[in-house]
Amino acid sequence: MLLGLVIRFLLTTSYYQLSVQNWFSLHRLQLLYNHSIQATFNATRIYAPATYSYHCEHVSSLQRYDALLIPSSANDLSKLWEVTFIDFQIQGFNIQEGHFAYAKDCASFFSPAILMGLVMSLILLLVLAYALHMLIHLKSLDRHYECKASPAYFAQMKDNDMGDEKEPLRSSGNETYELRNQQFCKIYI
Repeated sequence: MLLGLVIRFLLTTSYYQLSVQNWFSLHRLQLLYNHSIQATFNATRIYAPATYSYHCEHVSSLQRYDALLIPSSANDLSKLWEVTFIDFQIQGFNIQEGHFAYAKDCASFFSPAILMGLVMSLILLLVLAYALHMLIHLKSLDRHYECKASPAYFAQMKDNDMGDEKEPLRSSGNETYELRNQQFCKIYI
């Protein structure tokens, strides 16, 4: 246990016209031991609107945690220190009743799951667009039909049998009939 260890956070506030509000940022982190500065780290990408707090799962000087804390100089003793804060949350200004305000999180908007979902949606959209394209350009088969009368003929019917359509056809030995409306079609593709 280090009784003489002090961690000092140097925060700055700035007004940004584009967002029309004040933002705070963690500018520097200093480690003091027995009233002397042992290590100084410059903070990167640790900022939030002044009315919010900042939250991150890991704030560290280690590369495996994305190194948001960078040693201030090569000659400094900071390279000897490894600093990692787990479940880090800070709010420098506008603190009310000792509670953190709504937190701006350091997590990126494009996690692997979200990125994979976007890629799959894009693939499905392309398949749907291709299917619609094929449906729109589908040609009707009516243009490619060539219908002809059937060459199957039978001996001609008697004219008196043509008058009554409801009477069943009778055959008396030599009488034969022609199939008049039979057609066949060829399809050309």
